[in-house]
Amino acid sequence: MRTVVQRVKSASVTVDGQLVSSIGKGILVLAAVSRDDTEKDIEFMANKILKTKFWDDESTDPPARWKCSVKEMNGEVLCVSQFTLHASLKKGNKPDFHQSASGEKAKTLYDAFYKRVGELHGADKVKNGVFAAMMDVALVNDGPVTIQLDTDPPKIAT
Repeated sequence: MRTVVQRVKSASVTVDGQLVSSIGKGILVLAAVSRDDTEKDIEFMANKILKTKFWDDESTDPPARWKCSVKEMNGEVLCVSQFTLHASLKKGNKPDFHQSASGEKAKTLYDAFYKRVGELHGADKVKNGVFAAMMDVALVNDGPVTIQLDTDPPKIAT
């Protein structure tokens, strides 16, 4: 599973001109299910995004950098499915999506991911886009802070 997590002051999803979801301070999670993902990957990613330290601890002087997670600061989460995160341009200029899960598998695992984030953080604090829809995603990026997380990150040569 691959996610791009953005720390936001606000974010929203609109489909066909209708507001579907919106959040205030928190994180926008663009999430893609790969063809090799399992429930284990979903569990790992749900936990990881909720525990990652995106904010400073303002209670210290000076503020301690990168000390608070979305859970710790009681922020909101907006999840948006985005299979294009698995695009490859290795051959030519046309995106290849062979690493993305098929529609049915992707929907099943994405829905499980969204549900799990809600269970771990509180369903009232977690919002969703519309799977497979053409969505307009708006955000006010805070920082900006944008981090890519993978359940099977590429090996870094040392």
